[in-house]
Amino acid sequence: MPEGDAVWRTARTLEKALSGRVLTHTDFRVPAHATADLAGQTVVETVARGKHLLTRIGDDITLHTHLKMEGSWVVGRSGARWRKPAHTARVVLRAGEVEAVGFSLGIVELVSREREADVVGHLGPDLLGPDWDAALAVERLSADPDRPIAEALLDQRNLAGIGNVYAAELCFLIGRLPTTPVREVDALPRLVSRARELLMINREHPGMPTTGDLRRGRSHWVYGQRACLRCGTAVRVEQQGEQGRERVRFWCPSCQR
Repeated sequence: MPEGDAVWRTARTLEKALSGRVLTHTDFRVPAHATADLAGQTVVETVARGKHLLTRIGDDITLHTHLKMEGSWVVGRSGARWRKPAHTARVVLRAGEVEAVGFSLGIVELVSREREADVVGHLGPDLLGPDWDAALAVERLSADPDRPIAEALLDQRNLAGIGNVYAAELCFLIGRLPTTPVREVDALPRLVSRARELLMINREHPGMPTTGDLRRGRSHWVYGQRACLRCGTAVRVEQQGEQGRERVRFWCPSCQR
């Protein structure tokens, strides 16, 4: 699933392509909104909220989308051949010569502007948002002291924007196992600050590097690695979570205790 920095870049792409333009054609290929027609309305803006996208249209409508595991937004020229199969398209927004198509989106909802809180109000402070509140993020993480730190970081109600890659790498950077209870993590404020720093740096380019090295195979300490990039020890890999919602954990048994 794309993490907060990738969703931020998607929002910026949609913002540049559509904001201020009048929609000339819309097509919502989901049952709940199949008859909706927003042609003639102006796209106000697109913003990211954690891993969610909010495209504000006209005076009152917000298109809420979520990429989930396989989704993407592709911007191109109207009438150009799509780079993905047509049957995977869920939303088509056309504004003159510009077209944005949302493929395999996990969530597609049209809500009134005043109901945005219904779809994203549960989220914690957004690591890349103007409302970022480090103290609140620490408070929410601390609310369940027995919870494994990796799970707590992934819970978007605590802080919004972290996925599997950053959770694994952040645990490595503080030298703790993903299963370490929150109460045993000494410097939560420093951990939260480092999470914010990583996403802020990486929002401008893909790949989510955490080592400072952009070369292939050198950008992560443990995530996706066979051996720890710091000490060379074989990286442990384990699936955790309920069936259908498993997450893969990576950690170094030497560097993380």
